[in-house]
Amino acid sequence: MKTRFNKKALRMALVAATAATALVLSACAGGTATAPEETAAADTGLMTPGTLVVGMNLQYKPQMFLDDAGNPSGYDVDLLNLLADDMGVKLDIQNLDFNGLIPGLQAKQFDMVSVGLGATDERKKVISFSNGYVPYATILAVPEGATLDATVDAYNQPGIVITALQGSTSEQLVKDTFPNATVTSFPDQNAALLEVASGRADAVVIEDYILAEYDRTNPNQLKPLALDTPLSLYYGTWGVQKDNTALVDTLNTFLCKIQKDGTLAQVYSKWMAPTMPAMPAC
Repeated sequence: MKTRFNKKALRMALVAATAATALVLSACAGGTATAPEETAAADTGLMTPGTLVVGMNLQYKPQMFLDDAGNPSGYDVDLLNLLADDMGVKLDIQNLDFNGLIPGLQAKQFDMVSVGLGATDERKKVISFSNGYVPYATILAVPEGATLDATVDAYNQPGIVITALQGSTSEQLVKDTFPNATVTSFPDQNAALLEVASGRADAVVIEDYILAEYDRTNPNQLKPLALDTPLSLYYGTWGVQKDNTALVDTLNTFLCKIQKDGTLAQVYSKWMAPTMPAMPAC
């Protein structure tokens, strides 16, 4: 029987042998070999060598969610897998309520948070942030049959109830933009949407992609309102333990690389929308 010569296997064997020889020589010289994951942890301040622990709230399809098999999926998850590969570490995703993410980060339960956080001044007091990785257009969504004028003034009235995700940038935006209205906040984004769809509230302030996904599975319930004054356009960021500048630098270098080579836009078009809005230059 003829034996097929496997060049690829040979190359891999040579690489492995070379690496092993290098380690032996290092040991003979009295040096101590440092595992790559230990170096990554030291360089980036990871809590556990070789593992990047990320806090998420997996309820925002298509940005981040649990698929039918119960596995993390979506835009953020794809980016985090690319990041972990780039860093040479394993990825450990922790799923919890939105309101527990920043306190959990402060308590060192994870290295970073990936939930598209707005880098507000208040949050900057307790955690650090990367550059933006996802663009958000914040909108006002109302019931399909709503008849109020499409103006901020029409919804900035006593008796008007506007919902939002508790602790989110949208919640603060409601308070700032509609101070005369009543703000009802929910720990779950779907609950904020259902409150409006059921008629118990007049509107919800939300990111446009979340409304688009809701409308896909619940058609003709809610619609975006083209207000006379746009609510907000901002860029979601990754949150990092306060003053871990090494990890922030690593994240920003990675984001700049995938923005410049087109990978960021490719992942965005896979999950979010065909065309990615312009991102700030890095």
